Amino acid sequence: MSRVCDVTGKKPSTGNKRSHSCRATKRRFLPNLFNKKIKDPETGLIYQIKVSAKGLKTLKKKGIL
Repeated sequence: MSRVCDVTGKKPSTGNKRSHSCRATKRRFLPNLFNKKIKDPETGLIYQIKVSAKGLKTLKKKGIL
């Protein structure tokens, strides 16, 4: 299962987890993804997409949701 937003293209990034003693170990920052169903107004088909929280705000602003 890929963790990529279909609207914004956000994907996991990497960084360091820091302990109290400032030791660094690798970690992943995952995008905040949701599964949403969107209906195409022209064809009437329903598509299921993975969209991030920022992508949801964009779709609501443009009137797609």
